[in-house]
Amino acid sequence: MTLLEQEIEPDVEALLNLIRRNTIPKRVHHIELFLDEEIKQQVCKHFELDKGIDADENFAELKRDIRLHSFLGYDVFRVTMAADVFSTRMVTASDTTSIEGQKRKNRQWNEEHTGPIQSWQDFEKYRWPNTADIDLGPLEWLENNLPANMGCYDLTAHILEMATMLLGYETLCMKLYDQPELVDAIFEKVGRFYVEYTRLLCEFSCVKLIWGSDDMGFRSSTLVSPQVLREKVLPWHRRCAHAAHENRRPYLLHCCGQIKEIMDDLIDDVGIDARHSYEDAITPVTEAKKQYGQRIAILGGIDIDFLCRSDERTIRRRVRETLEACTIDGGYRLGTGNTVANYVPLRNYLVMLDEGRNFALSGL
Repeated sequence: MTLLEQEIEPDVEALLNLIRRNTIPKRVHHIELFLDEEIKQQVCKHFELDKGIDADENFAELKRDIRLHSFLGYDVFRVTMAADVFSTRMVTASDTTSIEGQKRKNRQWNEEHTGPIQSWQDFEKYRWPNTADIDLGPLEWLENNLPANMGCYDLTAHILEMATMLLGYETLCMKLYDQPELVDAIFEKVGRFYVEYTRLLCEFSCVKLIWGSDDMGFRSSTLVSPQVLREKVLPWHRRCAHAAHENRRPYLLHCCGQIKEIMDDLIDDVGIDARHSYEDAITPVTEAKKQYGQRIAILGGIDIDFLCRSDERTIRRRVRETLEACTIDGGYRLGTGNTVANYVPLRNYLVMLDEGRNFALSGL
């Protein structure tokens, strides 16, 4: 069976209306936090999407990404510019992905025990990033070259995540009690940077939305107490959301983990317009839609573990059931529960997209 035969055109204005829950969409729209580079390469190879693009020309990767995401039916895609502005400590291990063509040399994650800042002395000598040092060349090029029916974004507001990376998760938990002033100073530096970066992104018309990304939970609870989040983390998200809303952009939040204790804070105080990242073992996306779908848009939710392990028939059934439950009154976009990681079988991912294209919204 040939996948993605039914063509669809990106429609960024429909995306914005859907996120704001203004209208019932005319078709299923797709969204992802991002696609791993290995997935992008395999899609381009499978559908011959990179023909005619010289890899050595300026902004070749952006040209490829426009063609790729347009073909896949995405209205927006991520442009990575500020991912490595904070220096942290990384742990490296070999990649266990066994899928041919999707394996990478190694996999990295941040050191959980200690980070580069362990004392006031470390804090003072740390080289804090400045938004003036970010290369804005990609956005400047996209301002003139991105098709009018598409948009882009970069991830921002990694408030808790970055504080955790700078201290180490274990160290953060201890210093919340042993050295709360140091923790507050780190949150201040991190928070101010991301508020400034959010405002900077809003200066570009091609940036159609602001997407905060800050994992604050694990399977059964928040990573730190809800009160710590309310006092030290959420105020910075509120400022980022305010900056977005001031500039007529919706504020999306990607947040992994069980965060039910702060969902009312995120909706009523921070002012998020949509939430992304759902896992069957925590809160299935259909349940999230029932709980919060009248207040915010719900994004993604096809569980990554399910997508990796299931056969085509099961994936199609799950996608149809999710769409039947979540698209009735709008405010839902189809996608994975997290990201299209390099260990997701390519065909399974494409089947999810294909079933979304084939699904007819009720009443249309």
